[in-house]
Amino acid sequence: MMKLQILWLALVLITVEANAVKQGINATIPALIVFGDSIMDTGNNNNLPTLLKCNFPPYGKDYPGGFATGRFSDGRVPSDLIAEKLGLAKTLPAYMNPYLKPEDLLKGVTFASGGTGYDPLTAKIMSVISVWDQLIYFKEYISKIKRHFGEEKAKEILEHSFFLVVSSSNDLAHTYLAQAHRYDRTSYANFLADSAVHFVKELHKLGARKIGVFSAVPVGCVPLQRTVFGGFFTRGCNQPLNNMAKQFNARLSPALDSLDKELDGVILYINVYDTLFDMIQHPKKYGFEVADKGCCGKGLLTISYMCNSLNPFTCSNSSAYIFWDSYHPTERAYQVIVDNLLEKYLSKVY
Repeated sequence: MMKLQILWLALVLITVEANAVKQGINATIPALIVFGDSIMDTGNNNNLPTLLKCNFPPYGKDYPGGFATGRFSDGRVPSDLIAEKLGLAKTLPAYMNPYLKPEDLLKGVTFASGGTGYDPLTAKIMSVISVWDQLIYFKEYISKIKRHFGEEKAKEILEHSFFLVVSSSNDLAHTYLAQAHRYDRTSYANFLADSAVHFVKELHKLGARKIGVFSAVPVGCVPLQRTVFGGFFTRGCNQPLNNMAKQFNARLSPALDSLDKELDGVILYINVYDTLFDMIQHPKKYGFEVADKGCCGKGLLTISYMCNSLNPFTCSNSSAYIFWDSYHPTERAYQVIVDNLLEKYLSKVY
């Protein structure tokens, strides 16, 4: 009789666990903490003295309630979608949101700031928050957790949360031009990759133990780059820029693998380049109709304040487009990327 009861209990526990996994419920990762640029920014730029803002329509037209929150998309961004996949929340708050309450910090936050990069000059040019200053805000965040919820809760968040680092596009696409007197394309990409590794080491020193770092994306294929550098009629991808992104990835991937062996915890290189590039090259394979223009405005150069509610050309069906504006993907494109990547990588951090 006792054996039957034990067997029954084991079956119940297995069923509960399977249902939890199926529903995206996760008991081992208490929070998602994100650093980086506009891909992950959920509103940190809203109150900064910068032109890189998007807290106005039609940004957010597909966000719950149709609100423009400061996300550089028509709807949610990867920080939100990953938080949902982890069973934490449907949206991840921006740390600079002045209305955040202490309890809002427990499931995680994003420190990401649109327009930033690994190169400190990038944030300076754009008047946004550098990734290095994001680390300072992270220290403040941990202090708040300790003050409101105790040392043990802070220790749990540090040791068991998933930390994501997403940057490099702005460095490669913009700041390199200002740094060309110091670097050639290869050495600048290597400098950025080395900076990313240094960032991970600093994050690890602060207590983070489960860290994922996104590769560079094929930034040469975003609509703005196609328009400016891709040829008037062909609007092809900016191949030299994509080559820089590949060089960054070629330097970063083995360096993070070495760091994973050297440090305690889990350090992941997350290859986003291949997935997004395949989507751009074969949009119909993923259910998209347009890959070379953004939905907002005419989709060629439109971004930030040029993507506004007065522009009469914004498409009605964002989901048909890979890109929302001339630089950032739509929520649906982000969802495809997240779905493709998380199955492969998230199991390694449980």
